[in-house]
Amino acid sequence: MNNAMKLKDLPQNERPRERLLKYGPEVLSNTELLAIILRTGTAKENVINLSSRVLGESGGINGLLSLLPEEIMNLKGIGSAKASQIAAIGELSKRLKAFRSGEQFKISEPKDAASLVMEEMRYLKEEHLKVIMLNTKNIVIGSKDVSIGSLNSSIVHPREIFLEAIKKSSATIVICHNHPSGDPTPSAEDINVTKRIKECGKLLGIELLDHIIIGNGIYISLKDKNVV
Repeated sequence: MNNAMKLKDLPQNERPRERLLKYGPEVLSNTELLAIILRTGTAKENVINLSSRVLGESGGINGLLSLLPEEIMNLKGIGSAKASQIAAIGELSKRLKAFRSGEQFKISEPKDAASLVMEEMRYLKEEHLKVIMLNTKNIVIGSKDVSIGSLNSSIVHPREIFLEAIKKSSATIVICHNHPSGDPTPSAEDINVTKRIKECGKLLGIELLDHIIIGNGIYISLKDKNVV
């Protein structure tokens, strides 16, 4: 397709929006779906070619949706409006996967906690520490980021973690943090912080069930490592 060719010049059965309405979204490529979201191209590039190039330059749909808005705007042909649309779709995708459409979510084993936060945390470029709060039946009643930056005992104070847990009347908690490198292997400091929080939980009567370290699509449970 000529880069400058407009979508209206295409036969109707080849236009992404018309194909979606006729055949359903599942038949469309990532390029076509992104083209529907962006709606328009540029003076030199129609929206299909723009979408294809943007996906190629950002490493595919996962790469694109993990970029910050200012990084998206660095892509040629993407201004603030289009960057905002892409960032909004990325955030909705994370929330849908993390919160399971508002259904109750029970944590019975480490993989349950990991699946709850994986899509939200795996692409973060800084370390985030999140506390997941549970009731007596291990149903998630809330979650909150309590620290951003390198995980160490001088920055991560148990009071921030347990303040949120007390507010929610939590019976137990799971803490999760990510390694931006993608490798979830625990550091000595990760283990020290975990032991400190575990001991504080014993005093407060709020048990630390696990500490999950999130990598890029993989995780490590410190409960499985007998640290918790």
